[in-house]
Amino acid sequence: MARHSGRRTTIGDDVVDQHRDLVDHLVRTTHLPSGVARRVVDDVVAYFAEPVETVIRRRHRELQAAGLANPAIFDRIAAELAARPVAAPSLTPRQIRRVIYG
Repeated sequence: MARHSGRRTTIGDDVVDQHRDLVDHLVRTTHLPSGVARRVVDDVVAYFAEPVETVIRRRHRELQAAGLANPAIFDRIAAELAARPVAAPSLTPRQIRRVIYG
């Protein structure tokens, strides 16, 4: 099985190797070198960690620069936000245990 170093992710310095399973999966299924797979995962996680308010402001500027009018921009941003992956809620160990054992 492919392995990579114990490098911390760029999102949470308090969590070491929080995406190890995903990196290992990418290495196995794409044959990317582990360093490249780790950078891809870190980049995707950072992209989706952007606060919603920041996403809205950034996309508005980008779409305005592309020549779209506000009504079209607002519809596009709403559709993009609806299609974004949703992060799981924070769960306590007790809540996780209850999910597993009922």
